[in-house]
Amino acid sequence: MKAAHQLQDLGQSLWLDTITRGILNDGTLQRYIDEFSITGLTSKPTIFEHAILGGGLYEDAIHQGTAQGKSSEEVFFALVLVDLTRAADHFRPVHERTGGIDGWVSLEVSPLVASRPAHWRPTLEPLHQDPGGPPRAFRQSRHRFSPGCRST
Repeated sequence: MKAAHQLQDLGQSLWLDTITRGILNDGTLQRYIDEFSITGLTSKPTIFEHAILGGGLYEDAIHQGTAQGKSSEEVFFALVLVDLTRAADHFRPVHERTGGIDGWVSLEVSPLVASRPAHWRPTLEPLHQDPGGPPRAFRQSRHRFSPGCRST
């Protein structure tokens, strides 16, 4: 039995603490889910910053966003939302299989704005809206986005 399965049998969940467009594009994330029993993903703005600066996978989207007159923060969160949505699609079967215990995708709020929910709530609201598409695993966490609560 794989060590990851033994941990799950003991009630432990393995989460990945990174995300890049590369692991979404090349199948690495799905392989981690399938082969290493990864059951969730967490990220934070600094992880995305490193991913964006670390390669050309985001350049076209950045140029498109700036050409549309979006601020750097708007472009940044647009990139984040695309990647987290794609990741949530990979984890949806885990979420369904575990009855919502696992299969989550989370984003930490920057400490620079964490105490100002009026600032970050609008940027995270798109995580809870997906007209015409299937519900995302992280849609379930809407109630957790409130001042003083850590949302993961």
